[in-house]
Amino acid sequence: MKFLTQHRFLFIAVFIALLGCSERPKNVEKVAGEPPIFPDYAGVTIPAGIAPLNFSVDAEDVERVDVVVKGKHGELHSNGRYADFDIKDWHKLTEENKGGELTVSVCAKIAGRWVQYDDFLINVSAHPLEEWGLTYRRIAPGYEVYSKMGIYQRDLANFDESTIIENTMTDGQCYNCHTSNRTNPKEFVFHVRGEHGATMMQKNGECTWLKANNDALGGSMVYPYWHPSGRYCAFSTNQTRQGFHIAGEKRLEVFDLSSDVLVYDTEKNEILTDSLLNTKTWSENTPVFSPDGKWLYFTTCLQKEYPLQYKDEQYNLCRIAFDEKTGRFGSEVDTIFNAVEKGKSVSWPRPSYDGRYMLFTLSDYGYFSIWHKESDQWIMDLANGAARPADEINSPEADSFHNWSDNSRWVVFTSRRRDGLYSHLYLTSIDNNGHFTKPFLLPQQNPEQYYSESLYSFNTPDFSKTKVDFDTRKAVGSILSDERTPTNVRP
Repeated sequence: MKFLTQHRFLFIAVFIALLGCSERPKNVEKVAGEPPIFPDYAGVTIPAGIAPLNFSVDAEDVERVDVVVKGKHGELHSNGRYADFDIKDWHKLTEENKGGELTVSVCAKIAGRWVQYDDFLINVSAHPLEEWGLTYRRIAPGYEVYSKMGIYQRDLANFDESTIIENTMTDGQCYNCHTSNRTNPKEFVFHVRGEHGATMMQKNGECTWLKANNDALGGSMVYPYWHPSGRYCAFSTNQTRQGFHIAGEKRLEVFDLSSDVLVYDTEKNEILTDSLLNTKTWSENTPVFSPDGKWLYFTTCLQKEYPLQYKDEQYNLCRIAFDEKTGRFGSEVDTIFNAVEKGKSVSWPRPSYDGRYMLFTLSDYGYFSIWHKESDQWIMDLANGAARPADEINSPEADSFHNWSDNSRWVVFTSRRRDGLYSHLYLTSIDNNGHFTKPFLLPQQNPEQYYSESLYSFNTPDFSKTKVDFDTRKAVGSILSDERTPTNVRP
C-alpha cells in the first residue's frame, strides 16, 4: 500500500511538472500581421502525410509558442519553445483535410507578455505525393575542399535520414551524379570520382561497377538519366575544369574543355555514340530521355577558348530521336529552346513524367547554375514550345537543380534564397494550368536549430518511390578493390 501511494505521488508530481512546462496563453494582446515564422510556411500547399511543418517564431526574447492548427475535420495543438507537432496527429489531420485548408493560430510569449498574430492558412493538396522520400547529396558549399560528403536519403513522412554512401567510409572519394529511373531506386546509378573512380549501376539489387574512364571517349560517364525501359542510361563525358574568383559575388566557376553525349546499353554493356552527339566544335551535355523514350534531350554549346571566354559558354536546349529497339539515333538535331538568342544559357532540363512540361534552369552563362545568383527556373509547355520564367518559385538567389515526382504533380529543387551561400531543398506543386504553388523548405524536427547549425549544402535532389535498398558495406569493398567492368563502344 505504501508502494502504491508513493507511485501515485510520483505520478501527480510529474503531471504537475508537465502542466508547468505547458504554459497556456493568458492576457493575450492581439497584434496586426501574420507571425514572423521560420520556415515561412504561410500559404504553402503540402501533400497529405508529409512530415509536420514545425516552425519557430523569429523574434527577439521569445519564451514560448502556442499553436493551434484547425481543419474542417479535427485540430491539433503544440505548446513549447517552437511549434513541434506530433507526427501521427499531423498525418491524421492532413489526411482528413485533403483538398482543403488548415488554419494556423499562433500566440507567442515575448519578454513576459503573450501576443497573438493574425491566422494564416496551409493548403492540403488533393493530389498525393506518392513518393517514399528524397535522395540528395550533401557537401560543403565550397566544392574545392569537400571533406565530408555523401549521398543520403530522407523519409518524407517523418524526419528520418539515412546514409546511402559517404566518403568517410572510403578514402575520401567524391560521390556524385546519383539518380534513379523515374524515382524507382531498383534502377539506381551514381559516380565515384577520384583514385578509386567508377560508375555504379544497380538493377534489381545487382551492382555493376563500370570503369570510370573510357579511353575511346576521353573521359568519364557523368550526369546520368535513365531511359524509361531501364535498358539504357544516357550520360555525358566531360573534361571539366574549375576556376576560382578572387572578388565579387561569384566564388567558383565550372566549365568544360569538351563534352559529348552517349547512351549506355546495360544489356550489351555497350556505349552508343553518334556523330551528332560527339562533335569537335560543340559541347553536348546533360542528356535526358523523354518519358516515352523516343527522344533524347540535351544541351549544347559552341566551344570557346576557356577559361578566357568562360562567360561565352552558353547552352541551347536540343533533342534528337532515339529508337529503343535498335539503339540508334535520329538523323538531325532540333533546337527547342534558343537561350543564346536571349543572351542566356540552359542547364538541367527535366521533362515531367506525364510529358506535358520541361523544367530547366536559365542563367547568364555556363551550366553550374548553383553558383549563379541570377539563375532561375523556367518551364516549357512541350505541346506548343511556349516557355516562361517560373516566377512563382524563383527568388533573388540561385534557384537551380530540380526533379519531378512520378505523378508529375510535385517538384523538388535547390535554392540559396535563405542566405545566398547554402543551397537547401524546397518543394512545390503544379496545378492544371502549369503554375506552381509557393515553395516550402524541407521540414525538419527543429528547423531553426537544424538549418542554423548545418554546414552543408544540399544538391542533386530526387524523389524516391521507396527507400534505396543498397548494401553500403559491400559497396565500400567494391570501391576499394578497384575491380571494374570495362565498357565497349559499339562499332
